[in-house]
Amino acid sequence: MKTVAVFFGGKSAEHDVSIITGHTPIIQSLQATGDYEIYPVYIARDGSWYSSPEMNDLVYFKTDLEAKLSKEKKVRIDINDGLTLIWPGLREKKVSIDLAFPAMHGTYGEDGSLMGILRMAGIPFVGCDLAASAVAMDKAFTKQVMEAEGVPVVPYVWFTRYQWETKRDHYLREFENLNYPLFVKPVHLGSSIAISKVRDTGELKNAIEVALHYDDKVLVEEGVENLIEVTLPIMGNEKLTFGAIERPMNDTDFFDFSDKYLGGGKGEGVNTEYSEIPAKISDELSKKVLEYGERTYRTLGCSGIARVDFLIDSKTEEVYVNEVNTLPGSLYHHNWKKIGVSGVELCTRLVELAEERFAKQKDTTFAFDSDILNKAGGQKLHE
Repeated sequence: MKTVAVFFGGKSAEHDVSIITGHTPIIQSLQATGDYEIYPVYIARDGSWYSSPEMNDLVYFKTDLEAKLSKEKKVRIDINDGLTLIWPGLREKKVSIDLAFPAMHGTYGEDGSLMGILRMAGIPFVGCDLAASAVAMDKAFTKQVMEAEGVPVVPYVWFTRYQWETKRDHYLREFENLNYPLFVKPVHLGSSIAISKVRDTGELKNAIEVALHYDDKVLVEEGVENLIEVTLPIMGNEKLTFGAIERPMNDTDFFDFSDKYLGGGKGEGVNTEYSEIPAKISDELSKKVLEYGERTYRTLGCSGIARVDFLIDSKTEEVYVNEVNTLPGSLYHHNWKKIGVSGVELCTRLVELAEERFAKQKDTTFAFDSDILNKAGGQKLHE
């Protein structure tokens, strides 16, 4: 039986969403197979790591969490010769992990931080690798890369906290080249946290201050007239499988955190009562979405699973890539279910893709032997 560590929580604004993703469908689905011994690894808001069998149940996290954690021993990891979980104490316990399943949204997880640790440990892990995760996590960088590849994106301006503080007038002039309404976004956050739609300069300045409270880099972009938003989940390494093109449906100006997680969807990754699956768009628009989705996935070097979000002007039929999510909430299992892929099949397939990528990486040589140290100069120690 393979040991699988499922990582969730983290020092992120999406901490709670990550807990849900870790359990629904990942832990529940892996448990259903009976093929894996699951070790839940919960990373608290302060960065402490914990792991206990009780954490395999989502109920554990719903009440009195701090009191429960105070009774737990913090778990350590060893990345020498694989990944090992270590519970300290008089009777120290060690468990060697065969495969990791990240379920950490946002910073210190989905941004590539966790993937770096897992790469150093030398074990297979589910989802996108470090580089794709890091690029996709930065909404502005993603637009720059896709723009360079000729994939349409809306006009935008990005800046850091330091640049805003020192060159505010410069950026206010740049915003004059954009057409209202505008959207203001922290570039490294997901789940629509701290995103604002603004209609004038006063609202814009306030929205930037809010965004900079959560991030040190901000994106300001044009809204799309006659907007249709759609999203496309994709699974695979070289050979790709597309989920259903999905259209979020809501009555507000844009699909925010509350719409996604606090409505009829009951926190299952998306408020599925407000989604149209498949999206009722023309065959021509569907073709563009699939084409741009594949180009984006391959350009960023995604693997395992990701979701590409699009903005469509229904009158001009222009399609824009908006952003890429390398860890869709709850793996977007509600969408995959629509095309006949159950939660269990989704998770086991992702495990297979992780092992497939890991096996192929073994064919790549990462070391290089040379005689450079023996020929390097420098004073001897006794001199």
